Order: sequence, then C-alpha cells, then structure tokens
Amino acid sequence: MDKVLGIITEYNPFHNGHLYHLKESKKITNCKYTICVMSGNFTQRGSTSLIDKWSKTKMALENGVDLVIELPVLYSISSAENFASGAIKILDSINIVSDICFGSECNNIDILNKVANILVTEPYEFKTLLSSELSKGISFAKARENACLKYLNIQNNILSTPNNILGIEYLKAIKKLNSNINPHIISRTESNYNSLEIKNNIASSTAIRNIIKQNKNNLDILKNVMPESSYSILIENLKNSHLVTDISLFEKEILYTLRKMPLENMANLAEIREGLENKIKKACNTCNNLEDFFNIVKSKRFTRTCIQRILLYSLLDITKQDMQISKEVTPYIHILGFNNNGKKLISEISKSNPNINLVTSIKKFENTCTNNKLKYMLKKDILATNIYTLAYNQNSLANLDYTTPIISI
Repeated sequence: MDKVLGIITEYNPFHNGHLYHLKESKKITNCKYTICVMSGNFTQRGSTSLIDKWSKTKMALENGVDLVIELPVLYSISSAENFASGAIKILDSINIVSDICFGSECNNIDILNKVANILVTEPYEFKTLLSSELSKGISFAKARENACLKYLNIQNNILSTPNNILGIEYLKAIKKLNSNINPHIISRTESNYNSLEIKNNIASSTAIRNIIKQNKNNLDILKNVMPESSYSILIENLKNSHLVTDISLFEKEILYTLRKMPLENMANLAEIREGLENKIKKACNTCNNLEDFFNIVKSKRFTRTCIQRILLYSLLDITKQDMQISKEVTPYIHILGFNNNGKKLISEISKSNPNINLVTSIKKFENTCTNNKLKYMLKKDILATNIYTLAYNQNSLANLDYTTPIISI
C-alpha cells in the first residue's frame, strides 16, 4: 500500500504548530496516510490533558490525521524512555507504518542517532562517565546528558531540551526493536515547548494552557494560534465546564491518597527510589497544597516533573510492577477515531497482523482477550478516565470508555 506516516503526540491542545508539523511531516516523508499515537487524559510531564482524549481525537481528525490510537496511560505518564518505547511498539506492531517524524530543537538527526547508539550499546567509557556524574548528586537525566556530551566531546546541550530528549528515545526504541520504520525530524524554531510567547501565529501548548488559566472569559487571542476547528472544540469544552487545566485540580484527592497510603505502599510506587517515600510522607502530612509540597520534595535528583508523575502514580495506583508489565508487553491498539482513510488503515492493519490486539469495543476486548497483562493495562486506562472526569464542574460521569463511541469524521 501507499506509505504511512506515524506521529506520536499529546495535542494538549492541537494548535498551529501541530498543524505545521503534520503538514511538513507528510511533505518530507511523502506519505499518503497518517496514524497518530496520542496520549489520553494524563500527560508525560505529570499533569492533566486540558481536554479529554475524544475531543483531542476530533481536533486531530479535523486537521488531517487519518487514524488516532490511544497511548495507554502506563506509557503516557511514564518517563521519556517508556513513553517513547510504548508508542514505537504500537507503530511497529501494526506493521504498515513506513516513517515517523518528530520535532527537534537541534535539527540534526545524525547527532541524535549517535547519542541513541551510545545509550543503547552503553560502551564502558560512557558507563564510567555516567557513574562519575551520578556521584555528584544530580538527576539521572542530567548525569546522562553530561556523560554523553563528554563521551562525544561536543558542547551542544542536545539532551537538555524536551523534543531532543524524546527524539533520542524514539530512535533508541526503533533500534531495540530492529524496526524498519524510517525516522525523520522537523526543526522546532518558532516556539519552544515551555515558551509563553506568541510568535507569528504560533504558540506552544504551555502558552495556550496558561492563557486559559489566566482568563477563561476572553479567549479570542487563541483564534490566531489554533485552527478554527480546534478552537471550536476547545470552546465547546469550556461551555460544558470540561476543561481540566492542570494537576492542581486533584490537589485534595492526591494529598488524601498520600496521607492514607502506608509507607511501604508508597515505596512501591513507580519511580520512587532512594528513600524518597519518607520525604513525600513528611511533606504530605504538613502541606495543604501542591505548591508547598513541590517546594519541599523536589531536588536536583528529583525534578518537579518527576515528582508530578509520582503524584499521578499515587492517584492512579501505578506501581513499579505495573511499569514492568508495560515494558514486557506489546500494547493493544485502542482506536479512538478515524476518517475514511483511517477505515482503510484499520483494514490493512488487520490483514497485516491478524493476531493483533485491536480494541474497538472495551467490553468486547475484556470478554475475549486472553492476555491478563493487557487486560490489566486497559483497566488502568479506564480508571484514568474515571478519575479525570472528577475535575469536571458538570457531568462528571464514569465509565466513558464503555459508553463513548469511536469518533468518525
């Protein structure tokens, strides 16, 4: 069949920068079809999606994506490595994706490939450098960055920017799977991931969410930085009181969960190590809000993003064993939405891999799937949606994964 592009996204929410990336990716790869693997209601930096996963699916389909597949929550709120690994495993397993394209601050895929090779093969000299950096008491991510730069003898801080970090993890995952997917990059030039500025009708998702938090009553400025269809979907969610701006909306639930949790259970949460549970327990027993909590718990070794992810793990009861399960399996393919081209792609996926775990009905998958690890992972997705809707000011319904139909454009 014709070439198929894979992209890995959060679309939190879909804006002009995403539209540019989508169009340029199709042009660079000369792909006719596009499959998007998208995180659901919670995100990789340990926070919430501004709008629910079905609204994000509508945005994607309205702007040129053909098929949207959900990235399970065990990957979507995980470290960059596991986030990328889960998404690449999905794209590789469907057996029809020829290319992927991701954003990068450095615009040099050769350098990113060199770093990825080092991290996959871990030569002795690199491991020695890494041990030396870790002994300084800095975070693992920073220690790895410093060790890579010294090993390659380069000055460019390529491992300190979010798109480069994820890009390297995508390349690592492709190499580990021996996948035939061809990687490409697009330079991110107009607006950095965390930038709050608007330049030439381009604003980051962070800037858009910040504008919404500051002034929900006048969002006309967003018309200039979002496609018309995305803006309409966003406003519809605003009118329905279904915007979930950040993790602070679950502040009391999180503090309650941590105060109630036995110390041994806390120690078993994903990413907790080096006695961090003791610091967290002390902080949750003395803080009334998450900002004070972050100020007490974060450190050079445990960044705010890492702590936010741990808070989500506590809210969703995600343990070290759960994360190990996510690393052992090839994920199911949960279809969130498609257009006419997407229908063809689903048919091609079924032909190319008859044994693939394709989820078009949650209930049917629960009744027919014989893989208990996949069924367990899916329960976490369902729980994530049920908790997410608690932040709605109206119609905080549960079990939407069972009752919401696949989005068809």
